[in-house]
Amino acid sequence: MWIRPIPKAVSQQYPIITQSPPPYLRNSVKRTITKARLTAMEAAGSDSDGREFKNAQEMWREQIGDEGDDPKKIQWYREGVAYWEGVEASVDGVLGGFGQVNDADIKGSEAFLNSLLHERFGDGGRNQHLVALDCGSGIGRITKNLLIRYFNEVDLLEPVSHFLDAARENLSQEHFVASDVHKATNFYCVPLQEFTPEAGRYNVIWIQWCIGHLTDDDFISFFKRAKVGLKPGGFFILKENIARNGFVLDNEDRSITRSDLYFKDLFRQCGLHLYKMKDQKGLPEELFAVKMYALTTEVPKKVHKTRSKVQANKPGIIK
Repeated sequence: MWIRPIPKAVSQQYPIITQSPPPYLRNSVKRTITKARLTAMEAAGSDSDGREFKNAQEMWREQIGDEGDDPKKIQWYREGVAYWEGVEASVDGVLGGFGQVNDADIKGSEAFLNSLLHERFGDGGRNQHLVALDCGSGIGRITKNLLIRYFNEVDLLEPVSHFLDAARENLSQEHFVASDVHKATNFYCVPLQEFTPEAGRYNVIWIQWCIGHLTDDDFISFFKRAKVGLKPGGFFILKENIARNGFVLDNEDRSITRSDLYFKDLFRQCGLHLYKMKDQKGLPEELFAVKMYALTTEVPKKVHKTRSKVQANKPGIIK
């Protein structure tokens, strides 16, 4: 639903070391400088106009108040939804004018999902009734092009009503050849920060290009509630834009692009474990980097990789 070019006012480069230490100290100094610098860069951030913040706490204090002041926080979310209410309900619209990345995005997501289904469910889930939740589903782009081919049921969660109306139409039998065993079931017009899933319903909860609209506290609260919605062995897939360091606040759509380390810190606070991670390939250079994270509620077991080929779980493509 949300993909962003790197703002021209934002510098996403690490500082350059201009003076080399003596050879006998080079490795130890490099490790020390890198660790200290990464920590410092994680604490700092900027907005889309190039304004710098000392840390995320300073930014959030300005945006939503010291303790998540209700009026300011309500305004934060209201402005975010209002931005998307003014966007056309089309692939190009929900991808921020970069509709051409749709094919590369779906291809990368499918490869990641397919490997996870085999690792987590053995037979790729072919002998199970699989259910997914598409969070920030927009017009149903990911459900239509990917999820509905792998899951028997997909529920869609989207706070922008005209996007969800478009999703219903796009996934209706008049416009989309689905089947009785692969279908979109429920359409929830509810924001992430207010949603609580049905207990034990989902094998996979897919969250893409929408979590940036949540404050840190609501990010953590959402995942803690959403855990209850997973079936045994179920997992989350989070696919998001990645800031090279710290964070970038988008003043236009009221969202935040977090760094990899920022995300991993939040995952720990959610009580989630990183099972697998992969970079999205094939996107234009002017866009933020994109990563895919598979997250579990249990500590992942060590998997010994083999060269044995696994038959791909590829149900018939619905055109």
